[in-house]
Amino acid sequence: MTVRRPLPVVILVVLALAGLLAATVPPGLTAAVTTVAALCAAAACLVRAGRRRGRMRIVWGALGLGVAAGGVLGDRTPGYLAMVPLVAAAIFLVPLPPRTGIERVRAVIDTLLIASALIGLGYHLLFDPALKNGSFSVAYAVGNVVLGTVALAGLSRMRRGVPDLRAITLTAGALLGLALSSSVAYAGLETAASAGWLAGFVLLGFAATLGHTGADVDAEAEPDGRPSVTVLLPYAIVVVGLIVGFVRLALGGTPSMVGSWARSISIGLIVARQVLIMVENRRLARRLEDRVIERTADLRAREQRFRALVEQSTDSMAILEADSTVRYQSESVERIFGYPASALVGRPFCELAGRKVGGRIQAAIDEVKDVPGATTVFEIMLWHADGQARLAEMTITNLLDDPHVQGLVFNTRDISEAQELQESLRREAYYDALTGLASRAGFRERLAEALDRDPARVAILQLDLDGFKEINDSLGHDAGDHLLLHVAERLRRLLPAPHVVARLGGDEFAVIVEADEAADDAELTAMEIIAALTEPIDVDDRELYVSASIGIAPASGNGDLDQLMRDADLAMYRAKDAGGGGYAAYDPSMHDAVVRRLELASDLRLALERDELVLHYQPKVDLRTGEIIGFEALVRWQHPVRGMVPPLDFIGVAEATGLIVPLGRWVLTQACRQAVAWDRPLKMAVNLSVRQFEAGDVAEMVASVLAETGMPPGRLVLEMTESVLLTDTDDNLARIVSLKALGVQLAMDDFGTGYSSLAYLRRFPMDVLKIDRSFVDRLGGESEDEALVRTIVRLGQRFGMHTVAEGIENETQLAILQEMGCDYAQGYLLSRPLPEPDATALLDRGLPFPVPAPA
Repeated sequence: MTVRRPLPVVILVVLALAGLLAATVPPGLTAAVTTVAALCAAAACLVRAGRRRGRMRIVWGALGLGVAAGGVLGDRTPGYLAMVPLVAAAIFLVPLPPRTGIERVRAVIDTLLIASALIGLGYHLLFDPALKNGSFSVAYAVGNVVLGTVALAGLSRMRRGVPDLRAITLTAGALLGLALSSSVAYAGLETAASAGWLAGFVLLGFAATLGHTGADVDAEAEPDGRPSVTVLLPYAIVVVGLIVGFVRLALGGTPSMVGSWARSISIGLIVARQVLIMVENRRLARRLEDRVIERTADLRAREQRFRALVEQSTDSMAILEADSTVRYQSESVERIFGYPASALVGRPFCELAGRKVGGRIQAAIDEVKDVPGATTVFEIMLWHADGQARLAEMTITNLLDDPHVQGLVFNTRDISEAQELQESLRREAYYDALTGLASRAGFRERLAEALDRDPARVAILQLDLDGFKEINDSLGHDAGDHLLLHVAERLRRLLPAPHVVARLGGDEFAVIVEADEAADDAELTAMEIIAALTEPIDVDDRELYVSASIGIAPASGNGDLDQLMRDADLAMYRAKDAGGGGYAAYDPSMHDAVVRRLELASDLRLALERDELVLHYQPKVDLRTGEIIGFEALVRWQHPVRGMVPPLDFIGVAEATGLIVPLGRWVLTQACRQAVAWDRPLKMAVNLSVRQFEAGDVAEMVASVLAETGMPPGRLVLEMTESVLLTDTDDNLARIVSLKALGVQLAMDDFGTGYSSLAYLRRFPMDVLKIDRSFVDRLGGESEDEALVRTIVRLGQRFGMHTVAEGIENETQLAILQEMGCDYAQGYLLSRPLPEPDATALLDRGLPFPVPAPA
């Protein structure tokens, strides 16, 4: 903690103690104490010099040496004469803040002025009486004058920013005391001289310690500026000298040449000093004037900049009196609202705005006018000069008490375009761009509102168009969009407002039903929608029939919006799994089925890593010779908990999750390796899924597997359903052509169950047609079913394709197919799918059921 010692108190205490000591103890003891004090002061100065750098080290070092010389040898000794130049050098070496040339010259004049005044003063008071008594020494008298001049000049040089300011100021004062003490000895005042000599050295030592205690830190930190006392100090000394001279003359003394010359020199120096002061004042006045001009120009530039900002602002700014009279109006109001500023200034704004709008503005003024600094923001409709209503945002700030404003500040902004943009963005976010129905976001918002009103009265329908993807892919996206528009229009006519009908995306729509019996009303609505969609829709001169699978989920008091939509989605997929064209109401067991499906998907992902999958092989038999000509590879899953999982349970999950892609590659690789291992001229058939075609370059994948396993391309048959051919037709045609270029054979699986089969037979380079088991099952019954299968066989023969009948389970079916000329067959009658060891044994021993030769 820093403690500031009041210097005047310290100085008075030191002087009192020194005077008491000099008056009460023998002179010899006083001299000894003075010597000790001088040595201590010299040591303190030298220690401080060691802790300083640059010129301040020299300053304190010179002071230490000077004090040692004068204090050890005493007054009126060679040591005293040695002390004077040392301390003078120290005082004049103290670094000063930057000064102008005029200030430097004035400092020299001040020093000369002090010296001349001291010469005259010392001569009249001390030296002249000493000359008459014969006790005068010129050298010591000059030393006294020089030391006093140095001390006073040093005091006049002190200003803020001087290093060790308080310490140097006290040092200069102590040196002045030494000069005075040495001088009064000429008047015979030995006790006073001894006391002054002792006090001077004590104060010098104290000054050397000030910097270490931090007593002058605050003073040094103050801004630069010359105290008035230092400016007046030279004048004060001259005035004292003049007073002494006048008193001497009044007491009968005679004028002396020394006094006359001293006064004359002082007057000349004062005149020179005043001239310098006038020059400096003029320079300062010019500088002040330049600064005033600069500040005025800066203020004018700022004002112009502010005015430009206000005038070019997108806001209209005005200052109004408390009674709404417009005192100032920015020119920007004409650009924003079409009115010239001059038409508004001086008129009550509330009257200009009209009775209704003006009343709203007056209410806002009343709200803030009694609270200084209060602000209110509100939206209001203002009329543009062209007669159009414009929505504006108005901010009123009470600055009536601000002396620079003294009014109410109005900032008015036209937000019509922003409001229109906001409405446009809202329409885009909450309404479907194609159909104009509510979007998913709009549906969720309206559903949340309905649930807030009463969840028990809410049910939702979620419907998905059956077969829309095939229509979109085969006829194009424009036809698909037209179909969606027609469906949306039928739903809008069937369920007008306040019913909420939305398009959630793609071919998914949703309806909100609010009724006391919400679940029953939702079922009736579902029936009406299904009936409304039975009528054909004309798209590009084609009549298209579309049906929908509808899921119904009642809220039943549960206000969880996301759960309700998930329930409706599950019900919709249940309706779609049932064959489409119907509806299904949500049942909690549906959720359990989804959970099982998710668990199955997770286990299937691990099955690929744990080698839980195996291949079974079902033989294909030549119906003419009865020989096995190849196998179809069918994947099976040996689950560690569930046991053998049938393909129908996990292939759909693999398709939905995308796991069919790595699964399909694994099947292809294992099947090719097995075919190579058998080393027989057998065909190996492997199924490809739509997801494999969508996942990337399927031809590159097949080529990689062929190269990896060494499988001859001509022995590989890739089977694909018509859904592959119907997806992105042009792109898939290119992919199929790439596959064909590898040398593999291509088979169309489940032929006859898809869309426009004959058209695709002409476009795609197929080698094999596989007759779907649904047709084979009906052989031996209706003649129409036989005719359909016979037509498929003839189509294959016409296009140069082999035909394969799958799902043969009895001899009647086998005989009919042989009679029709079908090439190959597979089914449980001939052999079930077999694991690899059993399939190898089958190759060795032949079929258990001999195929009779065709009739």
